Amino acid sequence: MRTRLRDQWPTLLVATLAGTFGVMLLHVTGMLAAAIAADDVTGTSDTVAIMLMIVAGVFIVISIYVSTIVTANTVATVVAGRTRLIALLRLIGSSARAERARIAKEGLLVGLAGAALGIVLGTAAASGLQTVAVATDLMPATAYDYLDAVVVLPAVAVVLTTWLASWVGSRRVLTVRPAQAIGNATEHDREEIVRRRGRNVTALVLVVSGAMLLAGGVALGLLMPLGVFVAMLGGILSFTGIVLAAQVVMPPVLRLVGRLLGASPAARLAAENAVRHPERSSRMTIGLVIGVTLVTTFAVTMESYRALILTAQDQRPDVYLGIDEMLNATIAVFSVLIGFSALIAALGLVNTLSLSVLQRTRELGLLRALGFDRGQLRWMVIAEATALTVSATLTGIVLGFVYGWAGAQSLLGTTLTEPGLVLPGVPWVLFGILALAAVALTLVASVAPARRAMRVSPVVALAAE
Repeated sequence: MRTRLRDQWPTLLVATLAGTFGVMLLHVTGMLAAAIAADDVTGTSDTVAIMLMIVAGVFIVISIYVSTIVTANTVATVVAGRTRLIALLRLIGSSARAERARIAKEGLLVGLAGAALGIVLGTAAASGLQTVAVATDLMPATAYDYLDAVVVLPAVAVVLTTWLASWVGSRRVLTVRPAQAIGNATEHDREEIVRRRGRNVTALVLVVSGAMLLAGGVALGLLMPLGVFVAMLGGILSFTGIVLAAQVVMPPVLRLVGRLLGASPAARLAAENAVRHPERSSRMTIGLVIGVTLVTTFAVTMESYRALILTAQDQRPDVYLGIDEMLNATIAVFSVLIGFSALIAALGLVNTLSLSVLQRTRELGLLRALGFDRGQLRWMVIAEATALTVSATLTGIVLGFVYGWAGAQSLLGTTLTEPGLVLPGVPWVLFGILALAAVALTLVASVAPARRAMRVSPVVALAAE
C-alpha cells in the first residue's frame, strides 16, 4: 500500500493546489466584498457586488473542473504505468473491480490529505495576498475574519472530486487482461481509438450541445447578466467533449508541430510518437490546453469587462464615478487567482511527461540498443515537450478567445444603456507572455525526463519489466 501511495504524489500535488486555490478564492472574494461594501462609491452600487459574486461563482466551478480533469489524467497515467502489476494481480486471482476500488481508495486518502493542506496553505496565501495588496495600495485595509466555516466547502469538493477523478481515471483497469502480466503492456493505437464510436459520438454530442448553450447564454446575456451561467455550462459541456475527443484530435496537431522541429531522427521520432501513442500524448497535452484556455478566456473577458465598464462610466458617470481603483484591484486579484488555476493545469503536463519517461524504460533502452546516443535521446524528449507545449498553447488560445468572448457577451451584454454585442478585448500582451511561458514550461517539463532518458542503460532497460 505504501508503494502504491508513493506513486500518487503527483495526484497529491494537484489536490493540494486545488484545495489551496478554492480556499484562497473564498477568502479573497470575502475580502473584496468587504472592501467594496466599505467604499463610499462602490458600496452604494449593487452592480459591482453582483458582478463580483457571479465571477467568483464561475471561478469556483472552473477550479473544480480543472482539478478534476488534471487529476483524472494524472491517475490514468499512473494506472498505465501499473498495467503489468495489475495484470499480475489479476493473474493470481484479483478482480478488475477490486483493483479499481483500491485505486479509488487511494484517491480518497490523497484527497483528504490535499484538502487539509489546502485549507492551511489557502488561508496563509490569502492573508499574504491581502497584506501585499494593502501595502501596494491596490485595496484598502478592511476587517475580515479568516475563521470562516465556508472554507470547508472547497475542501469537501477537493475530496469528492479527487475520489471521483481517481475512479474515472482508473477505468483502464477494467480492460487489463491477466495475460498482459507475461507480455508487453501497450496502450491503444490510433486505429483502435478511432473505432471507439460510443466515446466519439458522446464527444460530438457534448460539443454540439455545449455550443448551443453558449449561443443561448450569449442571447440571454442581452437581457440579464445571469446568462453567463448558461454560457458557462455550455463551455463546460463543449470542453468536456473536446477532452473526450482529444485522443483523436490532438495527435495530428502534435505531428504537424513536431515536423516543424526538423528532419533529424530524434525530431521525426518525437513527432510520430504522438500518433503512435494517442492516449499518452492526449493525456499530456489536455492539461496544458485547459490552462491556456483558462488564462485566455479570463484575459479576453477582463479586457472586455474593463472596456465596457469604462464606456459605461462615460455614459453614466453618476453610477460609475470613482470605480477605476476598485476595478483595477478586482482585475489584479483575480489575475493572480486565474494564474493559480493555470499552474494546476501546467503541473499536469510536467507530471505526465515525467511519469511517461519513467514508464518508457524499455522503449528508451531499445533506442539506445539501435544506435541512439544520449544526446539524441535528450533531443527527442525536448522535441516531444516542445511539440506538446506549442500545440497545447495554440489550441488553448483559439478556444480561450471563443470562450472569453462568449463569457464577456453573456455577462456584460446589459452593461451599456442599450443592450448589444460586446467587441472582444484582445490581450496582445498576454499572448506574448504565453509564448514566453510556453518556452519556460518546455524547459522545466523536459529537464528531469531528459536526464532520466540519458541515464538509461540499454542492457538494464531491455531487462526492465
